[in-house]
Amino acid sequence: MATAALMAPPSAFAATPDPARGAYLFAAGGCVACHTDKKNKGQPLAGGRALKTPFGVFFSPNITADKATGIGNWSDADFVRALREGVRPDGSHYFPSFPYPSYSAMTDDDMLNLKAYLFTLPAVAQPNKPHDLSPPFGWRALVSVWKALYFTPGAYRPDAAKGDEWNRGAYLVRALGHCGECHTPRDALGGRKRDMELAGTDSGPEGGIIPNITPDGETGIGRWSDTDILNVLESGLLPNVDYVGGQMGEVVDEATGKLTDADRRAIIVYLKSLKPIRHQVRRKKAAASGG
Repeated sequence: MATAALMAPPSAFAATPDPARGAYLFAAGGCVACHTDKKNKGQPLAGGRALKTPFGVFFSPNITADKATGIGNWSDADFVRALREGVRPDGSHYFPSFPYPSYSAMTDDDMLNLKAYLFTLPAVAQPNKPHDLSPPFGWRALVSVWKALYFTPGAYRPDAAKGDEWNRGAYLVRALGHCGECHTPRDALGGRKRDMELAGTDSGPEGGIIPNITPDGETGIGRWSDTDILNVLESGLLPNVDYVGGQMGEVVDEATGKLTDADRRAIIVYLKSLKPIRHQVRRKKAAASGG
């Protein structure tokens, strides 16, 4: 399918959503990693995975087609509104631990292809766990203020000055892969620092160190060859012959490792075109113990 068709501006919903296409989008988005509590042997996509953040612990929701505890009763419009606007079927706001600021850039057709695939998978009856957040961050009504400060909904629109490969890479990085959600530093309210996009952070999910992936030669991936980046995306192999671990290991296993070579190369083209940002990410020093 042509790149332009994959990223066309939203219009009418797809007449016949394609579950096979949705399966690829599902992998590109890494959905299974976040929505499955593998640590506690949870069922696929039934939710319950804990995400520890400076604001408390979020638990991913059940996104199986179960009608009582999952998304089985959602209409196409409900699904699109959730990803595009970060709004639940009951009209309340999702917390941005759900990366709708990135998924908003997906096209309507891609969203509905994804929904079609999800509805082919086994439904699992498992109630969602309530988040455990510190006040006022658990006050859902305040998310509207956060959105006003940090969120602009809308599908990705290709840059006419760039080629198809660059635009495909941008779509994968910004929307489907939602790379900036982890690789971009955030301010005290959890908003991404736009002038530091993809420059890495020492306060990633689970308190992890998330590297700078801008093409800076000293602190980012500027010295990496195309083959170096391709190896990381495909198998997790780093230039120093080590392998990525933790959450990036999951990303490789569940997402980038399942992409086509053409899509991985599009990501490389896009990343290498970005403005280099000098930002050394280091592990925080442990607090000195009293004695």
